[in-house]
Amino acid sequence: MAQLFFKYGAMNSGKSIDILKVAHNYEEQGKPVELLTSGVDTRAGRGIIASRIGLERKVTPVMEDTDLYELVKTVDHPLYCVLVDEAQFLTKQHVLQLTKVVDELDIPVMAYGLKNDFKNELFEGTKYLLIYADKIEEMKTICWFCKHKAIMNLRVHDGKPVYEGEQVQIGGNESYYPVCRHHYFHPALSTGQENDN
Repeated sequence: MAQLFFKYGAMNSGKSIDILKVAHNYEEQGKPVELLTSGVDTRAGRGIIASRIGLERKVTPVMEDTDLYELVKTVDHPLYCVLVDEAQFLTKQHVLQLTKVVDELDIPVMAYGLKNDFKNELFEGTKYLLIYADKIEEMKTICWFCKHKAIMNLRVHDGKPVYEGEQVQIGGNESYYPVCRHHYFHPALSTGQENDN
């Protein structure tokens, strides 16, 4: 029986490289997948999954009015898995449509995304994936400033931490650091020195 999987992690935890690896593993065995990413994320261009280590792939962008159930249902060949990157940007309706893909079409769905935003609030897509996913897995990475596990995302601008503003601001290492709780509240930005606390 198919299941809905949600893999979450802070920035730089390898979500995009993992989704590309999973797609490659299926396709190498002749098992087609449908790869999707949020149309909100335009860092590498709309409809492109891009890993920080340089791998990228053109995929179907998910826009606000995209019906994911209908999109998957109308694919003209059997699908072995649906893979969704930047799933934090999905809407509640998108997540419910993915549950229908799993429950009615019996196709597994693996969604990858951030858990919390830079203010430590859940994204809409994340909230509903945490509610509806059959299996939830954390992808781990280390704090930008120390050796501890990163559980938060620190937004920075001109070398200073940012704790207020719009939830969505697309950016990479120039705008966000994966951080532990301590360095979220006490980032080592002013000196630029790392701290092993």
